Amino acid sequence: MKEKKEPGVWQGFKAFLMRGNVVDLAVAVVIGAAFTNIVNSVVKGIINPLVGAIGTKNLDSYSSCLKAPCEVAKDGTVTSGIPIMWGSVLGATLSFVITAAVVYFLMVLPMAKYLARQANRKAAREGTKEIVEVSELEVLKEIRDALVAQRGASHNE
Repeated sequence: MKEKKEPGVWQGFKAFLMRGNVVDLAVAVVIGAAFTNIVNSVVKGIINPLVGAIGTKNLDSYSSCLKAPCEVAKDGTVTSGIPIMWGSVLGATLSFVITAAVVYFLMVLPMAKYLARQANRKAAREGTKEIVEVSELEVLKEIRDALVAQRGASHNE
């Protein structure tokens, strides 16, 4: 009597890696990392200069002082006070909003429209297939009725 051999750790790991979801996730992470560079360039090259038209080009320099006097050394360490660096939060928020907008309008929305078109085409094909099946059934019923009527006529003679 042979015992069933349990799959090993290596086989389980291999099966996990070969799932479509894991590969899709890996591709998404790589593309997301590359896309982050593009968004950061847009923020630094376009958004920051637009903000710079009003004030300073670097959003990180915008801050408020919670507890005065706020003094920050040249290396960025706080020497006194409690500064709130709302400019860096604004910059990160702009980066997020731009990333989300580009992903939505260039990837999610077109894919949703494509999938909806595919679903409509599939539904249309299913509908025509159903109509063909129903019409074939009707023709077969008519043939059956005609044969029954012929038999009935020949038996009555």
